[in-house]
Amino acid sequence: MSLLETIFVQPLLNGLLVFYHLFANNLGLSVIGFTVFIRLALVPLTTPSMRSMHKMRELAPELSKLKEKHKKDKTRLMQAQADFYKKKGVNPMAGCLPQIVQLVILIALFQVFIQMLSGNGEIAQKINRLAYPPLQVEGVVNTKFVYLDLARPDTIPVEGLPIPLPGPFLIAAALVQFLSSKMMAPMVAQQKKKAAKTKGQLDDIMASTQQQMIYLFPLLTLVIGFTFASGLVLYWFIFSLFQGVQQYFVSGWGGLTPWVTKIGLVKSNG
Repeated sequence: MSLLETIFVQPLLNGLLVFYHLFANNLGLSVIGFTVFIRLALVPLTTPSMRSMHKMRELAPELSKLKEKHKKDKTRLMQAQADFYKKKGVNPMAGCLPQIVQLVILIALFQVFIQMLSGNGEIAQKINRLAYPPLQVEGVVNTKFVYLDLARPDTIPVEGLPIPLPGPFLIAAALVQFLSSKMMAPMVAQQKKKAAKTKGQLDDIMASTQQQMIYLFPLLTLVIGFTFASGLVLYWFIFSLFQGVQQYFVSGWGGLTPWVTKIGLVKSNG
């Protein structure tokens, strides 16, 4: 067993097994329950990170102007940026550590699902290799959930077509990703208008790239989902849905004031 498996993969896999036993060996409900649990546990880290990213997006046009103004003097640019962040009360590094922690957990969770859903009738053996003795599974692991076989891709073969069609959960995962990206579309549009008024091209490129990402990420979700086990797709759907809801409560639609702030349920941070 590698160090990565011992420190990250094994504890997370056993966490999933706790839910597997709680939900009477229903692997689909276990994936949903464990994903929600992980997202809730990460809320104290992800919320400040989202707020920091939201502020940085709001300040992006002004930062682009600074870069254009001092593009020939990197020393003056660094000082101007430091003064700008201090004036606005923003720490550009505030969101870095939470993002790193999330990335490590995501990579480890990905390995967990790879370990559990690699099929070939050996799922129980592969799970038990990393499972703590009280959580080891017996017999055959049931990978059926709704219409899915969680160890196989969520695709629908159609006679006469060279490739299968994406299944409902795969489409839902891509749709949630699209809506999460579209949530920031009003802010992206505002940045694009501001960028068009400046002389430099850097902010124009940044605004155009953000616009393209709205459609690129959902498309990548569909393409990659064709090769992944549907258990991973189910995990990504729940993960993205939770993240989208959290993003809305933090920054609202398009980075505007969220409705929970307007009606007084949550105090505005700025």
